[in-house]
Amino acid sequence: MSNKDFYETLGVARSASDDEIKKAYRKLAMKYHPDRNPDNKEAEDKFKEVQKAYDTLSDPQKKAAYDQYGHAAFEQGGFGGAGGAGGFGGFGGGFGGAQGFDFGDIFSQMFGGAGAGGARQQSYQGEDINYRVEITLEEAAAGVKRQITVPTYEECDICHGSGAKPGTKASTCHTCHGSGTVHVRQAIFTIQQTCPTCGGSGKEIKDPCVKCHGEGRVKTSKTVEVNIPAGIDDGQRIRLTGEGELGTNGAPSGDLYIHVTVKEHKIFQRDPDVPTDLHCELPISFATAALGGEVEVPTLDGKVKLTIPAGTQAGKRMRVKGKGVKSVRSSLVGDLYCHIVVETPINLTDRQKELLEEFESIATGLDRSQTPRQKSFWERLKDKIEDQFD
Repeated sequence: MSNKDFYETLGVARSASDDEIKKAYRKLAMKYHPDRNPDNKEAEDKFKEVQKAYDTLSDPQKKAAYDQYGHAAFEQGGFGGAGGAGGFGGFGGGFGGAQGFDFGDIFSQMFGGAGAGGARQQSYQGEDINYRVEITLEEAAAGVKRQITVPTYEECDICHGSGAKPGTKASTCHTCHGSGTVHVRQAIFTIQQTCPTCGGSGKEIKDPCVKCHGEGRVKTSKTVEVNIPAGIDDGQRIRLTGEGELGTNGAPSGDLYIHVTVKEHKIFQRDPDVPTDLHCELPISFATAALGGEVEVPTLDGKVKLTIPAGTQAGKRMRVKGKGVKSVRSSLVGDLYCHIVVETPINLTDRQKELLEEFESIATGLDRSQTPRQKSFWERLKDKIEDQFD
């Protein structure tokens, strides 16, 4: 695999943020993924390059080493290519003549870690919690507050997070001597890893707390009030910083993500392109469509009157201004669009049939201007017939 610059591979600047690096990686990984490029060796190799670049630049320690030493930081021949005398050589010269260079020392110097005889406990940010909330369209439009109960961890109230039985205390780990890490030699390298005995805490608990069993935290649940803003759409999420699981050794807690699902409404549909607008079907009678009139229209907050012009055709869209949904990002409120459906009556009485038959006999003499759709249909049909004989 080539030693192309990792930043160049991902198409980002060396000053790119973590989010920019992640965004670039996702875009390229999707483009070159083997599932999307079957039997394409070039795409497969490109995918591996992108993966390798991201694995390095997404890890703070690896990224720092790469920024300082380049690809040499991860080559088994030391820092550089072929070993030349006095240079950043390979097995012969090495780095200043030192074989088996200790990367743990590099990382410790870079990140203020434990040096010789020092002690540093590993701390881990708490896990994020994902929770799904289902609301109605009315609640989405107006906004709503919900109290939810989520599973989480909290500090043990018996040992107060120490993990040790009250009256006792943890001792320094005999394996890592309190540093939380150990150095494992692999070939000519020494690699720094989390201590397998204490799990990175730097401490050993010989007499653990009876409640948390040495973890310093216990599983529980908590009630959180969630303010769901007006205008939120189906599939959007709300982030509550620090409301996730408790971190270890003083590390910050994770976040709570509320994933919102909006129930399907019996009458209204939200416009997928303009989420502030609503749509609904509005059935009206044949007489109202022909003669015009005033009908009641349902909205999310009550009924309003809508004037139907005489001669309204089926499928016509009529707007009720300001009766849509508020934008989640501004004070803008959308509109309600009513799609006219002219309803054909069923189960007619004899008298109703008689009247319709009478109307039909009269309607045969209607001028084409009174039936615009029929006029348009016959004109198009006439043009088509004439085209066939031209």
